Amino acid sequence: MSSIIAQQDSPEPQDKGKGRAPGPTENTPLLNPGSSSYLGDHTTTPETTRRRLRSKLTWVFLVSLIICIVGFIIVALLAFSYAAKVSHTSPDNLAKNALIFRPDRIDALNTTSKGEIWIKVDGRMGIDVGSVMGLRRDPMWLESIPIRVWKAIGRWGVRRMNRVSVTLSAIHIASEHDPSNALASIITYPVSVPLSADTFYDLSWLSSVSLLVLVQPTSDTAAILHFLQDSWRRGSVALRVDVERAAVRGGGLHETSWRNFIRGEVSNVRASMHLPIPPLHGLPSPGHDVPFPSISELITLQSFGVYSDSNNLSLHASATMVDPIPSDFAFTSPHLPFVISLPSSSNASSSLPLPIASVTTAPFTLTHPNITLDIHGTVLPLLSDSPATLSSFLSRYLSGQPNPVLINSPLAPEFTIDTLFPAPNPRPQILQNVTIRDMKIKPGTPFLASGTVFAHVVLPKGIDINLHVSRVLPDVLVFDGEVPRLTFASLPTPPPLPDPLPENAFGHIRPDDWLPAMSIRDEPHEDVGVVYIVSAKIIDVPLEVLPGRQKIFSNFISKVIFGSDGAVAGILGSAAVSVGVQGLPFPGEAGEMELDGLPFKGSVPVRKKSMIVD
Repeated sequence: MSSIIAQQDSPEPQDKGKGRAPGPTENTPLLNPGSSSYLGDHTTTPETTRRRLRSKLTWVFLVSLIICIVGFIIVALLAFSYAAKVSHTSPDNLAKNALIFRPDRIDALNTTSKGEIWIKVDGRMGIDVGSVMGLRRDPMWLESIPIRVWKAIGRWGVRRMNRVSVTLSAIHIASEHDPSNALASIITYPVSVPLSADTFYDLSWLSSVSLLVLVQPTSDTAAILHFLQDSWRRGSVALRVDVERAAVRGGGLHETSWRNFIRGEVSNVRASMHLPIPPLHGLPSPGHDVPFPSISELITLQSFGVYSDSNNLSLHASATMVDPIPSDFAFTSPHLPFVISLPSSSNASSSLPLPIASVTTAPFTLTHPNITLDIHGTVLPLLSDSPATLSSFLSRYLSGQPNPVLINSPLAPEFTIDTLFPAPNPRPQILQNVTIRDMKIKPGTPFLASGTVFAHVVLPKGIDINLHVSRVLPDVLVFDGEVPRLTFASLPTPPPLPDPLPENAFGHIRPDDWLPAMSIRDEPHEDVGVVYIVSAKIIDVPLEVLPGRQKIFSNFISKVIFGSDGAVAGILGSAAVSVGVQGLPFPGEAGEMELDGLPFKGSVPVRKKSMIVD
């Protein structure tokens, strides 16, 4: 027993050399004592874990930074390439090829005392970014993959931007051929404009816009007329548009988003616009140095009426005007006031025009081929020196001659149009059924004529005024028999005798002074205006025998004395009348005006009892 215990307590023999390791026994431990040492060498400490995590994070950060830098460089290069495209595009090119505006309707809302006009413009607008930046799609075989990618990214960016807000300073418009010829200035409110990279030929991508603009036309009438005439001769309207400042901001007007950080501003923007003038119905084709039509060629007076009120004369007219605007374009005008003036009859160069009427056009819309204008107004109070000018106007009008008139508007006081007020067609015959009743001829040197002159004063249709004729001054040629068919160009004009003398004319009657007259209103007649019957007595007015016509005169006297039915004396001439018109007060004496050169033709039966022998 002791031996066994001794053996157990004795140390194990030391193996030397390459002996075979002893096999496991029942006392062999399940785990090798050295295993604890192995596990202890590979256990991860907190410091090691942190160090390894730091290393991984550093690696991820560096890789991410490199990716971001590369991405930033790519984005910067793309942005630079897009910006370079835009920066190398001139404002003129942007205005011509990128900005598309199709007005559909224009409404003039209001006018100011300075002649400015507030206008509302409804239409469609958009900016074709693809055309100026080269983003439009092309066939795949015509462009490389990088170009396609570049375009695709650009189109994506344009779609993300969607629209921009544009703010412009005053827009100054002038003639391109003569920039010193300023035509107008336009002030606009900021506007939101949609963007597009892929446009369509039908322009369906345009967005509806409504613009409120203030138009300030120039007061230089001559400049505007010169521009219109020059444009008509060239066949196109050439305009130069100048904008001192144009600011662009991403997004809509009231939008708050990342788009607002994209901003840009351009100074001294200048663009040219060329608009061909289309052929206009009823007018010569523009271009080829064809002169600009006169206002009288553009506007045709259809009807004209004057009516007496208790205190004034009311005017009404209807006119048509050539409509040069395309048929798909709508416009509604406000009431437009105008003042009609007559050039002074004085020969003095300092004479001022005489305002005679204030008229207003009713609102009108565009119709094709002509626009109808409805005009109402009144005759203005007349000045002390106005009777002569107005009398000259009426005399020419009633004699079938056009009259020069001046038209301007309180909206643009410096803008004056010179045109002609058309004569009535056909020419009115104011004095009708002229005769001399109870005519007496007293022989002597010279022969003396007496009687009562009767005539119908027939006003043109549409003129319904109350008047009275107070005096007349006839200038009459007397014929043996009815008056031959003559034109009124043969009427006596100062000097009173025509040259050559009309056939069968033998006598001339012209009182030395005005003859008192009376007038009464006759019953209304169809197809004419108001009719008045006028009468005036002539007493012992010299009957001058025309030079070389003594034989004709003798034959006429023989018919009167020896003919069973006497003779017929034709009368042809013109008359001046002094009239007062209700509602047309003239300052000064009698408040009347004189109308000269009113032609007439008639006949007078002369019998034996008409001859007075002392």
